[in-house]
Amino acid sequence: MTRNNAHWIWYPGDWEIWLHEQVSVRREMREVIFPPFWRLDQHYSSVIFSYKYELNQPEEVRFIADGQFSVYLDGKDNDRYHDETVILPAGEHELLVAVYSKESVPSLYVEGKTIFSSDQWKVSCYDKHWRQVGSWAKELSSPEMSPSQYRLATQLHSPTEVWDTEDGWLVDFGKETFGYLQLNGITGKSKVTVYYGESKTEAQDREHSVLLDQVNVDGTVDSNFTFTKSRAFRYVLIVPDSKEFTFESIQMHYEYLPVQYRSHFRSSNERLNKIWDTSMYTFHLNTREFFFDGIKRDRWVWSGDAYQSFLMNYYSFYDPDVVKRTLIALRGKDPIVTHINTILDYSLYWFNGIYDYYLYTGDVEFVKTQYENMVSLMDFCLDRRNEEGFMEGKQEDWVFVDWSDIDNRGEVSTIQILLSRSLETMSLVAVMVDDHERASIYKREAKELRKKTIDLFWDAEKGGLVHHRYQGELKDKITKYPNMFALMFGYFNDDQKNKVKEQVMLNPDVQAIKTPYMRFFELAALCEVGEHRFVLNEMLDYWGGMLDLGATTFWEEYDPTQSGNEHYQMYDMKYGKSLCHAWGASPIYLIGKYFLGVRPLKPGYEVYEVEPQLGGLEWFEGTLPVGNGEVDIYMDREKIQVRSSFGKGELKYHKDHSSYKKQIPTDGSWLEVQL
Repeated sequence: MTRNNAHWIWYPGDWEIWLHEQVSVRREMREVIFPPFWRLDQHYSSVIFSYKYELNQPEEVRFIADGQFSVYLDGKDNDRYHDETVILPAGEHELLVAVYSKESVPSLYVEGKTIFSSDQWKVSCYDKHWRQVGSWAKELSSPEMSPSQYRLATQLHSPTEVWDTEDGWLVDFGKETFGYLQLNGITGKSKVTVYYGESKTEAQDREHSVLLDQVNVDGTVDSNFTFTKSRAFRYVLIVPDSKEFTFESIQMHYEYLPVQYRSHFRSSNERLNKIWDTSMYTFHLNTREFFFDGIKRDRWVWSGDAYQSFLMNYYSFYDPDVVKRTLIALRGKDPIVTHINTILDYSLYWFNGIYDYYLYTGDVEFVKTQYENMVSLMDFCLDRRNEEGFMEGKQEDWVFVDWSDIDNRGEVSTIQILLSRSLETMSLVAVMVDDHERASIYKREAKELRKKTIDLFWDAEKGGLVHHRYQGELKDKITKYPNMFALMFGYFNDDQKNKVKEQVMLNPDVQAIKTPYMRFFELAALCEVGEHRFVLNEMLDYWGGMLDLGATTFWEEYDPTQSGNEHYQMYDMKYGKSLCHAWGASPIYLIGKYFLGVRPLKPGYEVYEVEPQLGGLEWFEGTLPVGNGEVDIYMDREKIQVRSSFGKGELKYHKDHSSYKKQIPTDGSWLEVQL
């Protein structure tokens, strides 16, 4: 039988939501489940698929379902089948397949000569609405692997060192990793306890290591034993309770999402090169079924973390599928009763993620599928504005902004800036789906809120936006947060930009930002105002400081004033800090967008700009994805060379205190300009 382009299909969004639930409950602390503190939505358990066909002669068709199913024609109950193979009659008919599954997503695979499961099918959850089916044709195209059996890829890795201890073995895999431990050549029977550690100190601390496994291993039954739960670690301490127990070797199945490394960077500074490589590895470890925040402690999908991961992805793997899966999972289902991850600003980051996805990929069709979800989430957000039209946190909301000593009560200017951008996104997408009435409303609301925010919170003397207004009183505290977002979104005029740069962003008296999370935005904003040399030094100092301490991946937070085991502490836990955190990989974005200087001007890199900046380096070379192609860049103090294989690229460069632009060839030849 011909398989054609058949692939598994399901109700749109349900597999991503189901997978998100499976992933979210894998977090443990010392073998105790630690589920997220927000609502985990579930798939529809009963759905019906529809496909209208016309055949000149009968056709044999094979049906496979993830769940129980029945096949019938034209809505006639007396023509119902549950056989795997059915001879469909000739003529014009509507093929209907009902699938039920409580534990997994009701999914369908249809295989015939001309009739097969594809995106041409429709599906309903029996709500009187038919929708285009959901699918992942690349990952789930084989009838042998149903959606509920989806797994990431694995590779067998060996440790770099194994030490005997008084009652077991201490193992070092050389760098932070993620996967399943495996013992080979087992002799004897024992209860085995494994203590995992991102650091050697954590693995050896039997009372406080965050992750551990206790399993019964019997070498008389099987000489090899693979642990069933994936863990994040570099070191493991293995302790049997029997002195007769031993093994020949230990390995681990490294678990990862296969992605293509589409970017490359090298420069005259070896420290920066190592920062780039470590950032890429950190980011890949957290690029999984979805974008994780960190691979050890949380293993959750947070909207704020994911928003930064989306941007880093566009300058590294340029993998649209993991972005789409993450956006779908974060949004979940209606009705909306709380903000995404319960955090007010994280709902707004979700809208901005949609905006950037469209800009970087040009994928109109996916964005359109999210419009209904966008409208209902925006309605929820707008209903939480006060009488003056400003959004503020309710009692059940967490207004986060950053892990910092700041007062987020009342009207927080950062929130208004993010909401303005979200409304602009709504207007953009509303036009795509021909909802021009809403598009006009969203555009007006965005413009009015943006103006009101700048008018109210701008302090000309302090040279920036103040942090908040509470109970009608405008506070005089200046923070970097609203100012850097306004810089990145282009909300300031030239005079305001200069004041913010000097009086806020470069002012040591303004409260410093200490988390890599917000330093991502801080350093991006500084690049927006031309402070590349400052940003380079910050990267070398801050991320380089982690490398000096032996980091093989970048951390959730780094405080250079700490020493020893203090570096591992966070959230009142001895080893609470994540030593492999997605937002720690932000140099990918900073180098890609602001040093190599590549940014899309029209969706999907139809038109884009390359404005490389040395920022104090002697030279650099790099390759970045631009849509379906790449752009190669070389720059030193005397020249710039650039070539591209896609889109309409424009080189922007500066010479003799003037700016110039030149078209980048796409025929494989280099454009070279002398500086």
